[in-house]
Amino acid sequence: MERKEFLRSIGAGAAFAITFPCLQGCSNSDDTPGNISEVPSGVDFTIDLTSEEGTKLMNNGDFILKNLVVVVKNLEGEFVAASQVCSHEAYDQVRFANVDGGIFYCDVHGSRFEQDGTPLNQVDSNPARPLKIFNTELSGDTLRIFE
Repeated sequence: MERKEFLRSIGAGAAFAITFPCLQGCSNSDDTPGNISEVPSGVDFTIDLTSEEGTKLMNNGDFILKNLVVVVKNLEGEFVAASQVCSHEAYDQVRFANVDGGIFYCDVHGSRFEQDGTPLNQVDSNPARPLKIFNTELSGDTLRIFE
């Protein structure tokens, strides 16, 4: 093999070795947790708190996922609803955690939010944006979540 040919083959291999991990990290493979989704809009639905679904909100700190919304009975016993889609990179992985008085968080990149949607941390170099919060209204055993 000639020297030029050898250097060319090493160069291509080195370029591949350097770029392959980046391309894998930037891909949208099945290994990526959650789905990329749009923040829900036009939200207006109800939950019967006596139904099987509704009984999952019986205790303070419980939450359910419905229509890309995280519906929570917070630690004070009040109902709160937030977008399940994170404002950081639009993964549908926002959940509720019984820490620091109760927060919303996203496992994908570690975004954390107050119950009013205020960001608690900045992830990467992206400026922190609020998490969308929805109105809740309790009427008897019916909980309405709406904009």
